[in-house]
Amino acid sequence: MRRPLLALVLPAAAALAVLLSVRLGSVSLTTSEAVSALLGGGDAVHRVILLDLRLPRAILGLLVGGGLALAGAVFQALLRNPLAEPFILGISGGSAAGAVLVLALGLAAAGSALLPLAAFAGALVAILLVFRVAAATDRSLDVRVLLLAGVVVGSFFTAIIALILSLSEARAVRSAVLWMMGSLAGATWVSVGVVAIYTIPAALVLMGLARALNLMAVGEETASYLGTDVERVKRVAYGVASLVTAAGVAFAGIIGFVGLIVPHGIRLLAGPDLRFLLPLSFLAGAAFLTLADLAARLLLAPTEIPIGVITAFVGVPLFLVLLRRSMTG
Repeated sequence: MRRPLLALVLPAAAALAVLLSVRLGSVSLTTSEAVSALLGGGDAVHRVILLDLRLPRAILGLLVGGGLALAGAVFQALLRNPLAEPFILGISGGSAAGAVLVLALGLAAAGSALLPLAAFAGALVAILLVFRVAAATDRSLDVRVLLLAGVVVGSFFTAIIALILSLSEARAVRSAVLWMMGSLAGATWVSVGVVAIYTIPAALVLMGLARALNLMAVGEETASYLGTDVERVKRVAYGVASLVTAAGVAFAGIIGFVGLIVPHGIRLLAGPDLRFLLPLSFLAGAAFLTLADLAARLLLAPTEIPIGVITAFVGVPLFLVLLRRSMTG
């Protein structure tokens, strides 16, 4: 009964998260004012606040949170490790290196359109390096080799970031650190559109691989015997999940714990069947990140807390509870 209940509760939670996100803030809107602004009526200032600031931010939160949680569920299935998360393949390191580099060189400000492009380019470089290293070591793309390649590439980019920051001015260092802690403050309809172009088709592809991933969880030899092209599924799943993560990181910064605790929690509630786990994780991640962004805006208003701080404060104790429950249950 948990799966049907979750299928009803999670979409409602995501919708409620969006409603709260557009209503609450430094300028609080009533439901009637929000609806009127959505329909193009009401006060002009309210329309700008809702349609140009809060609504794209809420939708970006849905897309990034859902994408990170979905990618986390896929990586956990492929690596056969419930502690795996989307940044395990060095994607965050590559993105951060690209963003820090353009900030340090003065080529982009914190709100510049060039910043997410640089971050996305850095993530793509990281993905290519991981695949190249893994393929050079083992053509069959062994999951252990891929994991080690991700750790090595991530450490390499961490060293690059440290070098850049040590040679940069204080203003560039502060901008880089704030970006790496994550924020949805720069959300626009353009950024929403770009993330949607990557996230929605990728989510459909990954959900379409659920049956093959279920078979691979039993064993790669068994899956191959039953007609699954194991190597193709691994490459497609790794590549697509990495692109989803890269798109989210490029426009929202490095936001931890969403891809770790959300699929882990959903697995405990709905079981390991990826046909249910993947879509439910997407919905739960979308609601979680949107609510975390709302908390980041409201807790110390008018000062905005980096969203990565909120997800860490919530994620660490929640993960410990989930881990204890999985170990004892």
